[in-house]
Amino acid sequence: MRHPSFLRLALALAGAAWLSGCALAPGGHMDYRTETAPLDDLVDIEPITPGLVATYRNTVSRAAPMPESLRAELDAWTYRIGPGDVLSIIVYDHPELTIPAGAERSAAEAGNQVRNDGTIFYPFIGRVQVAGKTLDEVRELVSTRLADYVFEPQVDVGIADFRSQRIHVSGAVETPGTLPITSVPMTVTDALGQVGGARDDADWHEVILTRNGEEQRLSLYALLRQGDQTQNRLLQDGDVLHVASAENQAVAVMGQVRTPGNIALGNERLSLTDALARAGGINETTAQPSGIFVIRGQAADSDKLATVYQLDIRNATAFTMGSHFPLQPQDVVYVTTAPLARWNRVISLLLPSIRLPGATADSISDARDL
Repeated sequence: MRHPSFLRLALALAGAAWLSGCALAPGGHMDYRTETAPLDDLVDIEPITPGLVATYRNTVSRAAPMPESLRAELDAWTYRIGPGDVLSIIVYDHPELTIPAGAERSAAEAGNQVRNDGTIFYPFIGRVQVAGKTLDEVRELVSTRLADYVFEPQVDVGIADFRSQRIHVSGAVETPGTLPITSVPMTVTDALGQVGGARDDADWHEVILTRNGEEQRLSLYALLRQGDQTQNRLLQDGDVLHVASAENQAVAVMGQVRTPGNIALGNERLSLTDALARAGGINETTAQPSGIFVIRGQAADSDKLATVYQLDIRNATAFTMGSHFPLQPQDVVYVTTAPLARWNRVISLLLPSIRLPGATADSISDARDL
């Protein structure tokens, strides 16, 4: 048989709950229904196990030599002249052909600029089609055509000013702007070096190379910090290299931790254990040991809303797995409340004068949590 005091307590709780419901809607009956779409099919639940941790370890970038394809591209690189370039053409022993405008002018000013139709004008031989040709091809063409006017012409062709091909560097770099492509091949690391490198607030994990309307996502961290040359690229005319900012590179730590809030990731990625430690650790009085979750959103084109990873630390050695589980930007780490603590909070809201085991927060914070 139940004790009378227990029955009185149960009736008091039921009455308080009924009165609180009436207080929310005085003067009439209002039937509220909130219906949400079922989320079970939109969320994948995956426990953090030694096998999952091993998978992450195998995907970590490590030092890698330059791919043969990139090396072949660099070795085969040859600059081809385009409209806007200024050519410097020297005919030895014939200064009237080399500097017809006078020696006081610079090579870029006195040179032969390639017109929009890809031609230049040169004395004696007239218009010469040079666009799309290499310097050696232009030198051979000019020499052949000058041979009708000059005995055994000795010709040298160079580029006084590179103006036809450019790449653009934007984002969190010291001096964003436009860089000319020259006769020396330019890679991602070369371009970043020419603009002063990435700033302190740059996201080294998110460098976007846009080429012909398609994006390639590169990791500057893997390239420079870990020596992974597979992240390097030979840049081409019209490429846009964007270094993202690290402003949004944070994870949110919520629930039963001592100091919940956002934690900036920076360029050195944090593990789950690191994040919990920076949040002051888990509140052992109120936390559920098996209820540590990492909520990670999926891409927009995925048929899943999120993947939820669960860490069970009822065995404290599970923290070792957490130390090898890397967090990603926009992750949410949530530590749930233990069932006893949830029950105590509900009771303490209704009967705040009663001291209950495991109830460590005051009624104001409890109301906020509910």
